[in-house]
Amino acid sequence: MVRPVADPALVSGGDVYDARIIDGLRARGRTVHDAQLAGAWPRPDDAARRALAGALAGAGAVLVDGLVAGGVPDVVVPHARRLAVLVHLPLDEEHPDLSAGEHAVLRAARAVVATSPWTARRLSEQGVEAVVAVPGVDPAPHAAGTDGAHRLLCLGAVTPTKGQDLLVDALAALRERPWTLDLVGPTGRDPAFVADLRAAIARQGLADRVHLLGPRTAAELDAIWHAADLLVAPSRVETYGMVVSEARARGIPVVASAVGGLPDTLANGGVLTPPEDVPALVATLHRWFADHQHRDGLRVSARSPRCRLTTWTQTSRRVEQALADLLASPPA
Repeated sequence: MVRPVADPALVSGGDVYDARIIDGLRARGRTVHDAQLAGAWPRPDDAARRALAGALAGAGAVLVDGLVAGGVPDVVVPHARRLAVLVHLPLDEEHPDLSAGEHAVLRAARAVVATSPWTARRLSEQGVEAVVAVPGVDPAPHAAGTDGAHRLLCLGAVTPTKGQDLLVDALAALRERPWTLDLVGPTGRDPAFVADLRAAIARQGLADRVHLLGPRTAAELDAIWHAADLLVAPSRVETYGMVVSEARARGIPVVASAVGGLPDTLANGGVLTPPEDVPALVATLHRWFADHQHRDGLRVSARSPRCRLTTWTQTSRRVEQALADLLASPPA
């Protein structure tokens, strides 16, 4: 598999997905070479382009992360008939000027795998059909929470895309409620945004209630999940929302923006709000705090669909099937 180099301090949902697919394919007896390429993808310099060309050289099927493949059609298309491209987020969502090149890559590829139904629909609108392999989730115990209402969690890289600034603005209007908020995720992707967020937290007088914790893993992250009463995902852009599946696996209700793939992922146990609508988010959180019957109903719903969550084994099998189709038919 060819993918961007995974920096532990800046890990994204796409990085987690790629790594879990590699592990899953290996567990199924497949030999997988993990080629992690440094570079400012999807806009690599010459050295990164040469590294990608080297990784694509040779024979056999290659699965390439779309963040690597989409911006350099001149490097990728000559090899595309034996490639499968894994698309997390179509590049034109954040890099419209790269859209034509990405389309050329995806049209030439032997197979395309989308990590959400929303991404597959977006690609279909552009004439590209994709196999859907949604992210998996590991089994987890139900979260205990605190008092059932006031311990809030927002999990994801601290960037404008994830909308933590919108959540801070909304909670500033609800300061009469005894909430606390844990903001968990990498803080190195957009230092200017993080600095502005810290300033906003201080300006609103919320420094003792909003905890900007940075990335957490393993037991530390499990403890944070276990203490959470509500997950809030106020994203501006989201293809799937892996954190929503993580919350559902733990029976934690979710408030999320109705953007991208989040409505598909949040099939139960939560409330959708219009994206970038702070007053609507205030109203939704106010009801969560004030109406215990509404809150209890969301909690019951959040705990009901756990058996229908996709496992990572199922996700890996779906990707394997897409690759097997590619291998079963020799390049033209």
